Amino acid sequence: MRIVVALGGNALLRRGEPMTADNQRANIRVATEQIAKIHPGNELVIAHGNGPQVGLLSLQAAAYTQVSPYPLDVLGAETEGMIGYIIEQELGNLLDFEVPFATLLTQVEVDANDPAFKNPTKPIGPVYAKAEAEKLAAEKGWAIAPDGDKYRRVVASPRPKRIFEIRPISWLLEKGSIVICAGGGGIPTMYGEDGKLRGIEAVIDKDLCSSLLAGQLKADLLVIATDVNAAFIDYGKPTQKAIGQAHPDEIEKLGFAAGSMGPKVQAACEFARATGKTAVIGSLSDIEAIVQGSAGTRISTAKPGITYL
Repeated sequence: MRIVVALGGNALLRRGEPMTADNQRANIRVATEQIAKIHPGNELVIAHGNGPQVGLLSLQAAAYTQVSPYPLDVLGAETEGMIGYIIEQELGNLLDFEVPFATLLTQVEVDANDPAFKNPTKPIGPVYAKAEAEKLAAEKGWAIAPDGDKYRRVVASPRPKRIFEIRPISWLLEKGSIVICAGGGGIPTMYGEDGKLRGIEAVIDKDLCSSLLAGQLKADLLVIATDVNAAFIDYGKPTQKAIGQAHPDEIEKLGFAAGSMGPKVQAACEFARATGKTAVIGSLSDIEAIVQGSAGTRISTAKPGITYL
């Protein structure tokens, strides 16, 4: 099978954990131990989040005031390289020496007319007191939004339109390489009025980009790995129930939160509808069982309705 595995932020940094290089490597090691188990007989593509890493670079840039902070597209490229390097090394230590790897900087086109640009919602970088945030917003043209009793910069999260490196990704898969790409939703780019491609201050949702990637690669399975073992209704309440199998039309009616499970469900539904194949939302530690068909929330058009575990 050709499998796209989208690693959530918990693959890189657990909640409340200091963002040290050692911690990130240890967490990636947990992820690669699972991925190594599904490598035999399969073609693998690995996508991943990068939110905490871009946030850290933003904080570091804010501490050095002699130059302007680097734009988000550049920070995205930097984190794709860093995270890909660690995944390659940790997974390579678990597989045969002859298995080839490739990490690709992945440019993803977005539409300049995407309505997300008129309604920035994605928080990035450090938190500020209200007065300081308003001053920075006026100086730099930022959009800001409350974050608890503080404020943060917010940027647009437009939909991915096109993955520019889709052909080299396919070529590498055909040669037996494990490919790491589309990190953090890819590097956001758009064409200007002059017809030239350039980076843009935006953040593309990692799961929506992984869904597009899996569809364009004609993947047999999309695995969206996160820190819960399934999609739940009434999550965190005594009435919570895990969803075992669902048709896209049915699971979409349940109204998952935009800031947590919502994008994952949307991404899974889009892949299932576009390809007729299955997308699974489940725990990072269950990747082997997900591929075997015995774990996670499986979303496909093959069966009507919805069932619970």
